[in-house]
Amino acid sequence: MTIKNHISIMLLALICMGCSAPKKVIYVPEAENIPVEVLSKTTAVSDPVMSPGDLLNIRIYASDMLAVAPFNRDMYITPEGTIGTNNRSTNNSEESSTDYYLVNEAGDIEMPIIGSIHVAGKTKAQVADLIRDAIYPKYVKIEPTVEIRLMNFRVTILGMVNSPGQYTSKNERLNVLEAIALAGDLHIRGERENILLYRTNPDGTREAHRLNLNDRNLLLSPYFNLQQNDILYVVPNASARQSAWQMHQGWTTTIAVVSGLSSVAGLVIGIVNLSK
Repeated sequence: MTIKNHISIMLLALICMGCSAPKKVIYVPEAENIPVEVLSKTTAVSDPVMSPGDLLNIRIYASDMLAVAPFNRDMYITPEGTIGTNNRSTNNSEESSTDYYLVNEAGDIEMPIIGSIHVAGKTKAQVADLIRDAIYPKYVKIEPTVEIRLMNFRVTILGMVNSPGQYTSKNERLNVLEAIALAGDLHIRGERENILLYRTNPDGTREAHRLNLNDRNLLLSPYFNLQQNDILYVVPNASARQSAWQMHQGWTTTIAVVSGLSSVAGLVIGIVNLSK
């Protein structure tokens, strides 16, 4: 086979690679072809489940706020019999964590008057029921309303994304595509078919799963919706791994010497051929 034929085959291979590569850049291709009835059967986004390390903002309301004020961390009853409010952080860029309840390693929070409440493994609605039952009717005559917000719903995104880091969701929910958007999208050399999801459950058990952004069934996956403290790692593709590979210095020197000798040998052969 001639050198010309070799070059033609190489160019054809490169063209084919260039045509197929864009298909792997598209997220969840043909997702519109998933039947509506199949999508409707996917699990709805549920309330976050409390875990050690979570920060909870708990507010208790009632028609008689004087009665429930002692149960609110930032409220107190003044000597005049009115409701006083503790100073809160005025820094708009960072809310004060002193007004929040930290779920300790045992999975408990400590509330005024009520004392310790075990919240780990429970949803917000379940925790609200526990608090309400602890207050009413033991301390107040009117059933209160309990509002709970998870203040540190965050995920960590590492690897081949444009802006790796930790990201917090203020609406207490996040899916895989939203998380990637927060991280500035995947780098072009990120492996879209091999994203690692690392999760620590409220009971301390751990899970690891592989996600494929090129598979439309990702939308049906139980891991499409993330949980707080999830970690996503975008694996570098083959091109990125090859460029990160470093050859041992001794081999580099040897190759350079051999390359130089080859050049000299080629020059000598050329001169000899010319002299014939």
